[in-house]
Amino acid sequence: MSVTPTAQDRPELQEAIQRIVDSGFIGAQLRVQDRGEVWVGNAGACRLGEDEKPPTDGRFRIGSNTKTFVAALVLRLVAEGTLALDHPVTGYLPGFELDPRITLRMLLQHTSGVFNFTGEYYPDGTFVPGVAWAGQEWVDNRFKTYRPQDLVRLALSKPARFEPGTDWSYSNTNYVLARLLVEEVTGRPLAEEMRRLVLDPLGLADTVVPTTETEIAEPHAHTYYRYEEAGRQKTVDVTLQNPSWISSGGDMISTTQDLHTFISALLSGHLLPAPLLAEMCTPHPKAGYGLGVFVQPVGPDGATVITHNGGIAGNAALMYSTPDGSKTLTASLTYVDDATMSLAAAFQQATQSLLTTVFATAPTP
Repeated sequence: MSVTPTAQDRPELQEAIQRIVDSGFIGAQLRVQDRGEVWVGNAGACRLGEDEKPPTDGRFRIGSNTKTFVAALVLRLVAEGTLALDHPVTGYLPGFELDPRITLRMLLQHTSGVFNFTGEYYPDGTFVPGVAWAGQEWVDNRFKTYRPQDLVRLALSKPARFEPGTDWSYSNTNYVLARLLVEEVTGRPLAEEMRRLVLDPLGLADTVVPTTETEIAEPHAHTYYRYEEAGRQKTVDVTLQNPSWISSGGDMISTTQDLHTFISALLSGHLLPAPLLAEMCTPHPKAGYGLGVFVQPVGPDGATVITHNGGIAGNAALMYSTPDGSKTLTASLTYVDDATMSLAAAFQQATQSLLTTVFATAPTP
């Protein structure tokens, strides 16, 4: 394997991540792997206001990329015969009085209709809040422990968005229910099952399910949150936090190397039997979402990538791959987050620029 951690061979990649930093992000680390060739680079700073660059092998919170790991774990249990995709979830979790029409497949594909415990935006512009995850309230309580059962009960106290299976809407609650289901059926914590069925088989030594742990192992870049207190803007380092507020909807920590290994192995058939992998990558028509992954078009030739990105308190994680796992893009972007998500547009532009650079250009010979 050829590793080229400098910009000489792929200057367009270094330029792309530098544009990301120039658009307002603090730092970026990027890994592109294409049929055995590797490019690794970074730009910006490790800490706000300092010059040291972010590590190219740094650990970071991967946010909703966690959902792809959880989906892979659940599908491994399906392959083992422990779970069934179209079995009613209430049969596995009788204590929550779930709609009996909701199946495991609906949880993984976000078609259950269950309220999102982090809040719901409705087409008419209405927002119904859930657990606090922004503003000073979140900053002040960022080390609080939330039980996954309580997150689910909060969600179930709100009206469902739609009848099960009749529509699509992204809901973190689906993946917390999946966690509880795994724990109920196996009798073991999700973190233990994740190690047994996903992390250990792939040798993902730098990927963890922290559950309630606030630390993140070195090396890592730092993330920040900006909020208003008594009429003044305050910016705080939120690198350390208790991720139980998002639970299995987005709590995991990884590296660009481990994300590459995971998505490449998954899509090349090393984790799941071919029929289950095909189901995972079959998108819902409304949003292009399969079972824990988006199937996204890229470029003018009709090519697609399999992806899931994540964002959590000043950190964005990118994970893209060709459908056969032969070419991947994995990255971490750090920034100063805020309640208005002021960098959202810049993030969309950054990811589109990277996608175009890596996947919508001439293939490697």
